[in-house]
Amino acid sequence: MHKIFLQFGALTLYWYGVLVALGFLFGLWTAGRRALQANLSPDHVVDLGPWLVAGSIIGARLFYVVSYWQSDFANQPWWEVFMVQHGGLVFYGGLVGAVLTGGFQVWRRKLPFWPLSDVLAPSVALGHALGRLGCFMNGCCYGAPTHLPWAVHFPADHATEGAGVHPTQIYESALNLLLFLGLSWFFPRRRYTGQVFALYLVFYAILRFTVECFRGDYNSYYWHLTPAQVFSFFLLAAGLGCLWWLPRRAASLKTSARKD
Repeated sequence: MHKIFLQFGALTLYWYGVLVALGFLFGLWTAGRRALQANLSPDHVVDLGPWLVAGSIIGARLFYVVSYWQSDFANQPWWEVFMVQHGGLVFYGGLVGAVLTGGFQVWRRKLPFWPLSDVLAPSVALGHALGRLGCFMNGCCYGAPTHLPWAVHFPADHATEGAGVHPTQIYESALNLLLFLGLSWFFPRRRYTGQVFALYLVFYAILRFTVECFRGDYNSYYWHLTPAQVFSFFLLAAGLGCLWWLPRRAASLKTSARKD
């Protein structure tokens, strides 16, 4: 755990912010390169980039503030709500925010939604992998106590009080990297548009639900599940629904094209 990346006078850069920013940059760069494989202009990704970044940050912060209001914000100055560099982004909120803002811009610009979603999906996993490393450096999203050989020990003034805990940030970062590699490999082999995005929803929901079993930083549970595990069910249902509907949509479009 080492929060500060660089300090120069009054300027302080935090590892959390740096790695989240790198996650966005590498994600958009790889998506731009992948767009060429789908016969799409990389400019589409560049144009959507600022909207996706803004939507994901606003959504992620909003979900965090609502979820942890009593424990983290109720007795703090109001401006702490905006101190993103201190940590406190909920990925699911960021995903919802990015889909909403990105989807609106795709609709407004009359861009192809499903092809672009396939282009972006693997890069979301890559960006998330880097973002979770930022969580590790910040000391948030930590795991439950464990005596396993790879347990990590944060400083004594950390919430874990120096006890060995699961490195859940590293677990999720590694799994997201594998998801990025798997989806990137599958991208040129997809059978219909939207398949890569749907698979991302399914596999991320599964990996997130699993990693949450080792988290130790939650104060509230729902039916013995963490908030992220509950949301994972909805994400899994959405992904499976897309895998059921999209091939039927593709077949219907082919039939209509033949008739024309």
